[in-house]
Amino acid sequence: MLKLNVKNETSRLRAVVLGTAVSNGPTPTVEEAYDPKSLEHIKAGTYPVEADMVKEMEAVAEVFKKYDVEVFRPELIADCNQIFARDIAFVIDDIFVKANILPNREEELDAIQYVIDKIDASKVIRPPEEVHIEGGDVMLWNDHIFIGTYKGSDYKSYITARTNMEGVQWVKDHFPNKTVKEFDLVKSKLEPRDNALHLDCCFQPVGINKGIIYKSGFREESDYMYLVDLFGKDNLFHITREEMYHMNSNVFSIAEDVVISERNFTRLNTWLRDNGFTVEEVPYAEIAKQEGLLRCSTLPLIRD
Repeated sequence: MLKLNVKNETSRLRAVVLGTAVSNGPTPTVEEAYDPKSLEHIKAGTYPVEADMVKEMEAVAEVFKKYDVEVFRPELIADCNQIFARDIAFVIDDIFVKANILPNREEELDAIQYVIDKIDASKVIRPPEEVHIEGGDVMLWNDHIFIGTYKGSDYKSYITARTNMEGVQWVKDHFPNKTVKEFDLVKSKLEPRDNALHLDCCFQPVGINKGIIYKSGFREESDYMYLVDLFGKDNLFHITREEMYHMNSNVFSIAEDVVISERNFTRLNTWLRDNGFTVEEVPYAEIAKQEGLLRCSTLPLIRD
């Protein structure tokens, strides 16, 4: 049995689901694009190829091996993008939450059923249908849960609006002992530089009291200020619009002092090292073309 435990983003990782890029399927058509960044690369003919993405994910698997983390991979579904394990489920404390994802991604959940079978069935829950919530929008910070959402009245017309206010309320109802704070994110169907697909596209805690943040990813300045007040301005690394586009806030912590980061994030990686972090650099620029990075492709199950 797996005894789940996740209370924040940075405690020492012991077990994780890492997505897979094997049998990723053909390049999607323009109509099939889920997000503006994939769309941009489909149109430009620069959409990533499977072999490159497999190599990138293996580099992450090697880092996990080095730190003695137990790694589960999804069972293979032919011609299916199974990279972004974070979207399909998430763990809060010792509860495994199956996300209500875009309907045609349901089989991705089936592919990790063998992992779910190792969890006490009473600890596995799924919200009702009207609740939309994805793991990339759910961020744990000890007694806080931060949730990315979109409050615009045109929510339904945005495929990039992934977590709704019903999702926020559902988490509040199920975890009454936590301080749940939602953040209204900037969405765009056409310009990836102005689209925070999930909360981890514009914010993520690192270490004990630090974070990476993109101010313009928030529709309300007060949401941004909430994090500044909580973490302290000096503890936040502010990324630029271009760095946000390259997914600089989407790194992944193995421990409070160890971060896996993309090797091209020069400015961020320098800041992390200057602040006492060990930075495990990996190539992930091809996967980034699908508007997801390291946090998006991991689903932590157990942290100390």
